[in-house]
Amino acid sequence: MTGSQPTKTTAGDGLEAARARIAHQRAHPPGREREEAAAAGPSGPRIFRRGPWELLATVLIGLGVVMLMQPFALALFTYSFVTILTGTVMFIIVSHFPE
Repeated sequence: MTGSQPTKTTAGDGLEAARARIAHQRAHPPGREREEAAAAGPSGPRIFRRGPWELLATVLIGLGVVMLMQPFALALFTYSFVTILTGTVMFIIVSHFPE
């Protein structure tokens, strides 16, 4: 028989194999490769990271609210809804970007 087929083992061999498998799993838990790859570097371009885009979207929403509440310029009031809407849609899209 070739080495690809399992052979009969005694109870002690099975126990040692289980211990070796458990030791390997403790040393290399599942998912660790993904964590190490994420820590090594970004998976995509830095421009598509969530943080800066969420900040910009939040600033746009805040700017739109300020434009809506100010009593001085009708043009700012006119474009306030569009600014709030743009910031909201942008925030929804950006929330799906990687961290």
